[in-house]
Amino acid sequence: MSTNRRTFFAQSAALAAGLVAPNLYPGSLPAQAAPRSANDRLGIGAIGMRYQGTVITDKARAYGDVVAIADVDRHVLEQARASFGSTPRIFEDYRGLLDDKNVDVVLIGSPDHWHVKMAIDACRAGKDVYVEKPISLTIDEGKLLRRVAQETGRVIQVGSWQRSDARFRLAVEMVRAGRIGKLKKVVCATGPNPSGGPFAERPVPGHLNWDLWLGQAPRVPYVEERCHYTFRWWYEYAGGKVTDWGAHDIDIAQWAINAYPLEVEARGTLPQIANGYNVSTDFHAVVRYPGGVELEVGEVGRAGVLFEGDNGRMFVNRGTLDGVPVDQLKDEPLPRDKFQLYGFDNLERPERVGKLDAIVNHMGNFFDCIRAGKTPISDFESQHRSATTCHLINLAIRIGRPLKWDAEKEAFVGDAEANTWLSREQRKGFEVV
Repeated sequence: MSTNRRTFFAQSAALAAGLVAPNLYPGSLPAQAAPRSANDRLGIGAIGMRYQGTVITDKARAYGDVVAIADVDRHVLEQARASFGSTPRIFEDYRGLLDDKNVDVVLIGSPDHWHVKMAIDACRAGKDVYVEKPISLTIDEGKLLRRVAQETGRVIQVGSWQRSDARFRLAVEMVRAGRIGKLKKVVCATGPNPSGGPFAERPVPGHLNWDLWLGQAPRVPYVEERCHYTFRWWYEYAGGKVTDWGAHDIDIAQWAINAYPLEVEARGTLPQIANGYNVSTDFHAVVRYPGGVELEVGEVGRAGVLFEGDNGRMFVNRGTLDGVPVDQLKDEPLPRDKFQLYGFDNLERPERVGKLDAIVNHMGNFFDCIRAGKTPISDFESQHRSATTCHLINLAIRIGRPLKWDAEKEAFVGDAEANTWLSREQRKGFEVV
């Protein structure tokens, strides 16, 4: 990686860390761990080796050596070993991987309900962490991870890689620069969640440690549809598309809004099917921010993020950045001394940077920040705040009424019942502490 590009990542990451409401929470950034030499070949330990875990591990191989892998499913573990060779040590229990002194960096591709505990355990073991989005299962979990990150000074990058994509970052720059006038509304189209069930209880497969897969979640009989990819459609383990896609698109929206929610109003249909998917099948939410800005989320059009201002509109997704303000960049480029996020050349042609490049850059930013002792572009604070907004939407749906939010105290206003939903009961032996 060139010196200029390395310098850009370090500078842009530092700027991004304070980008959202920087004056509300002074001192929120951690005292980073000592920088690593650029000549170090870091040892990588990867946890959760099904599809996404394998994807991020493959990207990380450009920057380090895979020395250990862990998964509770022996079949998945064997497939991972076939992909990454016979050299890495293998573990059913990730805690053995954390004890390995050759592991410097931990990648977490497990289901959502394991993200925070694994990240906390890795930080306390002295490892830097790349954890898949969303960063947390509950709001209180995210607050705990923040405290541990500050205490340990480890570098944490969350896999919300759209922050490293040229299109999304340019869109945020343009909103911040007033290219659509005063921001009025942002729309994120996520689509509906699937419905399904009731599903049959089955004997636990011999290759799966079901108890360890469940972790903090309630002990229940094995149901195939609770496991692997379809874990996303159960509130015990995830939050449906609100936290899945929302961790990407709501993150970009909130990055541009540059504030935290005041109020959320949401509705959705909650299935009442025993042993069936229980996330809301259809949903619609309006999140209100200071300055009268509204964020609309749900089945509201084309997948992506639509920004509406009093002087224009602009749409961005993983393949497109368009709108009259984008067309105007050719004649009126953004002043380079105003760049906060973007940093790439060819500003007028963001489509030149593709999806694959964005993922590679996101992982590269993580390793650059480890070596430089900097805060990455998808740092734990920004991602905790984005995940919080996703959780607020799901909680408003489940509780069944509008909710007012105090972003500084991170609590609901005048609603003791709602505040009991900031955390969940955790199974003994798997508590997130």
